[in-house]
Formats: sequence, structure tokens, C-alpha cells
Amino acid sequence: MDPLRAAAFGDRPGADVRRAADGPPRDRWFAAVALGGQGHYAAAATLLHPLVRSGDRLIASLAASTLASHRRQLGSHATARRFDALALAAAPDSSPPDLDGVDAAGARADALLGLAADAVGAGRLREARLLHARVVTQSWRTGVRKDWVAAEIELAAGHAERAVEPAERALRAAEAVGATRHVLKSGLVLGVASVVWGTPESVARGVHLLSCDLNHTDRHGLLSLSWPTALMLLTSPVVRNDAETEKVRNFAVNALSCVLRRADPISRRLAVNSAWIPTALLRSGEPPNADPQANFLTD
Repeated sequence: MDPLRAAAFGDRPGADVRRAADGPPRDRWFAAVALGGQGHYAAAATLLHPLVRSGDRLIASLAASTLASHRRQLGSHATARRFDALALAAAPDSSPPDLDGVDAAGARADALLGLAADAVGAGRLREARLLHARVVTQSWRTGVRKDWVAAEIELAAGHAERAVEPAERALRAAEAVGATRHVLKSGLVLGVASVVWGTPESVARGVHLLSCDLNHTDRHGLLSLSWPTALMLLTSPVVRNDAETEKVRNFAVNALSCVLRRADPISRRLAVNSAWIPTALLRSGEPPNADPQANFLTD
């Protein structure tokens, strides 16, 4: 697999992709995807904005969806919705098929799934279900992302037990292709669903998954997944000693603080004023927000 594609969708999510800044559009998009996973949102945005304005409709659509995803990860669903709508409008009618969904079908699916996730964030679950139902799965990546959003919809609807099956399906599919970042994200989704379900068995399973995920996201430098994983561990109904709790809390604070430092000014302002970013994890001097609850399901 090409190193940049491996960084975006394979087994090298923590790779240094900065050399792609002067490469062709597709390489720059792969690099931006990897940078977002690493929490380098400003560097990713620097690559993505020119791609959105490029004459290549496929790359423009994929770039807009990626910008939307990064905005959503930082708690701004309203801003993400505008980029997702742009991505849907730009998506071409056809293109040569791609195993990772870097094609017309994948671009359209990314836009629709992004819009569905935006609707979940805004509490419009009926709209989210309708958008989700329009997605046609033609690649492993679309299938995994569709299952993430399915789980998110069920969690938002108060049916955590129904979120477990799509999360498990996403994990199996990501493992089958060796997509490290997608494996870890699927583990996060499954861990959240299991903990929120709330049975003794599901909580134990969820905490195990999240603890394992935290170690691996740290090893690969995937800060966009590290802080919500640590936060979910903190809020899980598991008795732990004070030293362990403080260790996990410090990890979450440090990861989120690093992500905010790596964000562009617009993203940082959106994040610190978002109801989805937990005030408890913001360092002193970073503006507080309106709500201590977090959106655990980053994409």
C-alpha cells in the first residue's frame, strides 16, 4: 500500500505525512486525513481548503467532508453541516471504483453520513435516520462509517443496546483490512455503547475495550481519539483508586489541550465555545463552554 494511503486508511496512522504538502491533490487529501486523526487540525485545514476550491470534483467533495469531520470532532456540528452540504453538491456522478472508497460513491456516502452525524448532534434523529438510509455501501470504509453513525443514532435515541451490533460489525470490518485508526475508532464506539448499555457484563467489556484503545491511540499518536477515550473511562461506573483516576484525567486533559493547540484559530474558537467539549478538561486560561457533556463519537 502507498505510504500516504496507509497513513490515512492502513496500518501507519501516526506516520509523518508532511512531505505530501507539495504533492498531487489526492496525496494531499490522504495526508490531511492522517493529520486529522493525529489531531493536527490546522495543518490539515491548510491542505484541505485549497482542495475544496480545486476543479477536481471528487477531491473537492472528499476534502469538504474531511473538513466537516474535523469541525464535528471539535464540537461544531453547525459548521460541519455547511461543509457536508458542499461535499454532497460537489460529489461527481461517477468515477473509477476504489477499494477504500476514494471514488464518487465513497464521496457521496461520506457527505450523507456527515450530514446524518450533524443531524444527530443537533438532536434531529428522524432526519439522521433518513440520511443514513440513503447511503449505499460499496467499500469497507463506507460500511465502517455507516455502522459508526448507526451506533451514534441509537445511542442518541437512548437505545445503547441497539448500538452494540453495528459497532461490533464496524470493528470486524476494520480489523479485516488492517485499518488501524478505524479499528481504534470502532473500539471506542463499541466501548461507549457497552458502557452506556449499563449491564455488569457490558460495562466490564466496555471498560476493557476503552482501556486497550487508550494505550493504542497513545502509541499511534491519535490524539483525536485519545481524549474522548480517556474521558469515557473517567465517566464509566467503575470504582478505581484516586491515583488511577488522576492519571486518566491528566491524560485526557493533556490530549485535548494538545489538540486545541494544534487547531487553527477558527476551529479552536468553535471548540472552546461548543457544548460538546467538556469544561472539566479545559486547562485554566482556555475559555469555558456551556455544557460539561462530551460528544464521544468523533469521526
